[in-house]
Amino acid sequence: TTTGPLGQGIANAVGFAIAERTLAAQFNRPGHDIVDHHTYAFMGDGCMMEGISHEVCSLAGTLKLGKLTAFYDDNGISIDGHVDGWFTDDTALRFEAYGWHVVRNVDGHNPDAIKAAIEEARKVTDKPSLLMCKTVIGFGSPNKAGTHDVHGAALGAAEVAATREALGWKYAAFEIPQDIYAQWDAKEAGQAKEAAWNDKFAAYAKAFPELAA
Repeated sequence: TTTGPLGQGIANAVGFAIAERTLAAQFNRPGHDIVDHHTYAFMGDGCMMEGISHEVCSLAGTLKLGKLTAFYDDNGISIDGHVDGWFTDDTALRFEAYGWHVVRNVDGHNPDAIKAAIEEARKVTDKPSLLMCKTVIGFGSPNKAGTHDVHGAALGAAEVAATREALGWKYAAFEIPQDIYAQWDAKEAGQAKEAAWNDKFAAYAKAFPELAA
């Protein structure tokens, strides 16, 4: 799901993680783990400032929601400018105080670093995890990267052209190179996982028809 108001996304995610645990306790049976999934959320600096993020992240730590992972897009920019004038929390220590597992200094522009951080988080089963991904807002834009000028505002034709040149992006508008498309095309994998779960649920329904009803 996606949300508009700052802080609501992580609040939703904590709710999803609580629901996963509750449903698993209610319906899973030995050899039949039909509810068994992870919840992922993305947070920005603005989300961290909102009071609701404190409340729900404290709750997540208290409940030891080990299947919850949050990505913190730490770019230091808000719509009003650099956040260091009004937001100086030590976010890592804050979340460790909540009882979270924190992965620091993740290069948010490096897929391998992000993958490694996710794998580390999934190994920690008794704490939610915060992946602190350091990023540059407007990455690749020669004149606007790292500024609030790209926070919710269009680059404009001239800056788009300059960014394409800076990134060496020679493809037409809306053209996705096949090798890149193949990396994030999840149709076949999703269909296979759905089919596998349907088979698992069919076996569950046969063994526990009253619970499956």
